[in-house]
Amino acid sequence: MNYLYHLYIELLAKYGIPKLFGDITFFILPFCIIAIALLIAVLVIVLAERKLLGWFTQRKGPNRVGFWGVLQTLADAFKLLIKENITPKKADKFLFNLAPILVFIPAMTVLGIIPYSSEFTFVNTSTNVILYLILAAFPVLSIFLGGWASNNKYSLMGAARAIAQVLSYEVPITFVVLSIVTLASSMNMTGITLAQYSKYGILGWFGIPCLIGFIVMFICILAELNRCPFDLPEAESELICGYNTEYSGMRFALFYLSEYALLFVNALFLSIMFFGGYLSPFGVYLSHIFWGESTFAYIMVYLEQAFWLLFKSIIIIFVIIWIRATLPRLASFDLLKFSWTVLLPISIFNLLFTVIYKFTTGGTICGLS
Repeated sequence: MNYLYHLYIELLAKYGIPKLFGDITFFILPFCIIAIALLIAVLVIVLAERKLLGWFTQRKGPNRVGFWGVLQTLADAFKLLIKENITPKKADKFLFNLAPILVFIPAMTVLGIIPYSSEFTFVNTSTNVILYLILAAFPVLSIFLGGWASNNKYSLMGAARAIAQVLSYEVPITFVVLSIVTLASSMNMTGITLAQYSKYGILGWFGIPCLIGFIVMFICILAELNRCPFDLPEAESELICGYNTEYSGMRFALFYLSEYALLFVNALFLSIMFFGGYLSPFGVYLSHIFWGESTFAYIMVYLEQAFWLLFKSIIIIFVIIWIRATLPRLASFDLLKFSWTVLLPISIFNLLFTVIYKFTTGGTICGLS
């Protein structure tokens, strides 16, 4: 972020604002941008899911509150905000109130380690892939706390299912991530993104040699997000509403806010690991084609990089919503059996294939780079 930092300091200097102010505010601004972007993304995804599900199932979807129903999500959020937060008498009040907060914090934190462009990465550590995996799996602890503290057997069963589900599907994800790390020779997301650069654009992406790994990881992320057909922890037909049965008001909303936030974050993560992240699919940025090598072109490149990352993520989110409208829920024993007997062996085979592929070709596609 050094280039953006110097641009920001120069901009403040033109208006006589001291450098100390820039040093303090420069690291606050990315957090504010991320927080606002996350809230907007969640609202948009919820509205888009309702609209798409209505389209897939031949229903109208939201169409009354605001033009085209765009204010329906805001109306629902306001409704939950003003509803009473009810705490069961025999619940563990401290853990019961703590769980919704803990489930949302990782979703906010993990957005800070995503490289949105070559210059906009809030936390850029050498092993931020490992940090991502830890934070992405952390909400299961909150689900367990919420289910156990509710003093409700349905909630406890939903929490137990969530733990078993995440533990089962985290193992194949680890093997797939190891495959990507092998191809990129890096555990840094920016390094993984740059390792997919090719003048031939899309042909450099890891999604081509690691297609099997992408399919396995995509399925596992559906399970970690409790999305259909893996929504066992909150199976309404079996557990009322699962781990959050006893929650109401804004505490109930926080669970769903974090679920959609993690949906957005995981779509970004898949885009980075398999589809070049913020890299252009054409091998060259359109900003340089239109504006050459000017300073304006370099600024526009950062916006274009963010656009490509979001565009790839939107396609992934669309497919996830499509799957929800298509597939029925799996039985609990089938879900665990599918992970241990199908996905885990395939992910191990994918890692073995990736190692051989890296050794024989150097990680490039047919020698293209």
